[in-house]
This record gives sequence, structure tokens and C-alpha cells, in this order.
Amino acid sequence: MAVNHKLSALLVATALPLLLLSTADAGEIGVCYGRDASNLIDPPEVVKLLNANSITMASRVMVMLPNMDLASAGADVGRATNWVKNNVVPYLNQGTLINGVAVGNEVFNQQSKHPELTGMLVSAMQNVQMALANLNLADGIKVSTPIAFDALDVSFPPSDGRFKDSIAQSVMKPMIDFLVRTGSYLLVNLYPMYAAADPSTHISIEYATFGPNSGVLDEKTGIMYFSLFDAELDAVYAAISKVSGGSLRASLAQGDQMLVQVAETGYSSGNTFGGPVVVEADADLNAIATIPNAKAYNNGLIRRVLSGSPGKHDVSAYIFSLFNENLKPGPATEGHFGLFYPNGQQVYEVNFQGGRSLCPTNASWCVANPNVDNAALQRALDWACNNGADCSAIQLGKACYEPNTLVAHASYAFNDYYQRKGQASGTCNFNGVAFIVYKPSPKIGNCLLPPNNA
Repeated sequence: MAVNHKLSALLVATALPLLLLSTADAGEIGVCYGRDASNLIDPPEVVKLLNANSITMASRVMVMLPNMDLASAGADVGRATNWVKNNVVPYLNQGTLINGVAVGNEVFNQQSKHPELTGMLVSAMQNVQMALANLNLADGIKVSTPIAFDALDVSFPPSDGRFKDSIAQSVMKPMIDFLVRTGSYLLVNLYPMYAAADPSTHISIEYATFGPNSGVLDEKTGIMYFSLFDAELDAVYAAISKVSGGSLRASLAQGDQMLVQVAETGYSSGNTFGGPVVVEADADLNAIATIPNAKAYNNGLIRRVLSGSPGKHDVSAYIFSLFNENLKPGPATEGHFGLFYPNGQQVYEVNFQGGRSLCPTNASWCVANPNVDNAALQRALDWACNNGADCSAIQLGKACYEPNTLVAHASYAFNDYYQRKGQASGTCNFNGVAFIVYKPSPKIGNCLLPPNNA
């Protein structure tokens, strides 16, 4: 069962922020900052709220090309270019960190009203990518599209996961090939809550909320799943594999690469805003939409994403949503996915660090991603050296010149900058070409990266 949520802040044409709560070497946890409410605190107060809750915040933005513009963008690269010029370039010029364009939102669910959109989706993605490339923006901005989990026709056992026949070969195969070729990722919206609310699935609430449970076995693979989230994620990977084959295996050859990111996931904590209790048709959904269940799910999700686990796919996920929103359309439970009430009070306690320190005092380092384009890496290296990093040690004849590789020099410069900025959130990104590692000081040849007190 899928719900057509609006990606209120994660994916918006006006470039509102996606809030990145915390990062780890396994994945990132973020939150969708939705504003479909009449009583929210102002954005400056939101910043204070996050700081007060010890949330490390960096604003990254994924801009959405709305479904209504998809057909024109898919038909003509010139129109796609005009859209990028009007909706991406101005915000970049204002200093906004945009790292993605989402082409449409849950397009397959528009089939009954707008059947033409499904056939135009991949063409629109390709044209937006071409527009970004023509404007020299493609290195730092990835193109993707969010799909609902019900794009799968079969999801259990996870190894049998497959896309609906109507989209598998015609849409998903060329889309996955495009995502792999451009180094992008597929965005998927996962809501285990809705599967758990369906009595015919016989899913326990513990299994749906990362609680203690006896597990569910995929008899075809012998894999025992202890969370519905992981089972659904693996079903998506299985579906991708069935339509892509070799391209998927090539994409995952580097074990740290994520082909799937979860654009939305979350759990409703109720169904009333203080007035009379709203009686909804789905009594089973009402029964499990509780604060304890929502607390268990989102805290379990954070632990899962930040820690990763052997045998599991690393994944980044974005919690829907930051606030309860009293103007959300649909059932009353839709307005209760927030981590906070509109006045800034926590709905329930959330450990945004996943049970551990975000930035260990003596073991947090910024290194270059060896899989990115050399031109993008060189631009980032030049920027770091011209904006505060001490790059003298990587000059010819100096202590850290060897090995004389772009990745080694960039890692040195990126980390020097990151440490000098006090490991502040957002100072190890460099337009997507760097990431943080948590381990003893890495060596580049015979040279240790600059220490934390650089």
C-alpha cells in the first residue's frame, strides 16, 4: 500500500532546504522540512530548534521539476535547459548547495490522470541531464526521480522483487541504465507502516518498527530479515537487478556505492489535532499510528542508516517529516508524521546520533571520493587550496607530494580545510566529491592526513 506524499522540502521547485541531520560512513540521515501547516514556527526559529536538540545541520537542496512540466522537458532539451536556467542556476548563484534534480514525483501513480507522463519520464531525465552538462553543472548535480514502493508488482520474498510489467522493460530498464551511467541513484519512498496496517500481510508491529522479533526468512536466499525496511529495500534491489543485470553489478563493484536512496520514510504518531477524534475508514491504520510506534521506527531507522551492517545495503534515508502538518491532504494520520509539533516541542525523543558520537574527537577525517570525475576533483582541490587549506605540503619536493595523484592531493587539502573549520557540518562535501571517514588517521603514501588540531 503506497501513499502519495508530497516531498515538501526535499523536492521543491523553490529550493527549500533538505536538512541533513547526521552522517556516517554507512549512510546519511536527513529530514523533509514540510510546511503544509497554518501554525509553524518561522524558519529562523527552526535553526534554533535544531541547534537546541544537538542536531548537526547542513542545507542541501534537491530541486524538483514538477509533474506538470515533465512532458515539455521530455519533448525538448531546449525547454529542459530553460527550466534549469530558471529553477537551478539562480539559486546556485545565491550560494545554495544544490546536489540534485528530481524529475517528477511518483510519476507512475499519475497513470490514471496523466498516462503520457510515464512514457516521457526517462526522456525528461536525459534532457535535464543534458541541460546540466551544457551548463557545466552535471559534475555536482545528479538527476533522479522518486518512485513509490508500489512500483513493484512483487515484493515478497525480497529476492522475488520485481517491477510491474507495465514499466519494467519500457521505463525502469532504461532509467537504471541512465542512473548507473551518470553515477546517480534511484529515489524510493518506503513506508513500512502501511504494509503493517494491512491485516492480510500478518506483519508484526515489532518487525515493522525495528523492534525485537523472530525474523522473517527468505527461503530462496536463506536471508533472515529482522526489519521490514530492509526487506523492502532488498526487494527494490532485486527488482533493479532483474531489469539491469550487468549494469547493476558494475555499479555495485565498489562496495560503498549506493544505487538506491530512500527519499521519504517515516511513521505517523496519531490522527487528531486536539479536536474530536477523526474516524477513518482504515481502522487498522489508526490502531498502529501511535507515538510509541513512531518513536521506535524513527530511532530504529537512524541506528540502521548510520551504523549499516554486514550483509545489508548501505543507504541514506530522509525522514518524513520535521513537523506535524495540519493542512496535509488525505487521512488525518497524514498530518502526524512530524518529529516535532508546530511550536517546536518534540513529539517524542529521537536520538539523531544513532546512539553514538557524530564526530569522534580524534578520528574524523575528510577524504576525496576516488570514483568521481577528475575535472570535478581538480576544481574542488583548487577551491580548497584558495580558500583556507594549507596545501604547501603537497607541492613538488615537499613532504606529502608523493604519491603524486589527484586523489591523494585532494584528500590532503580537503581534510586540512575540514579540520581547520573545526569539523563543522558541511565542510567536507566540496560539491559532492568528498566524504567523512571515522578511523585512525589515514595515510596517503608515507604521509598522514593533517591531524584534528591542524
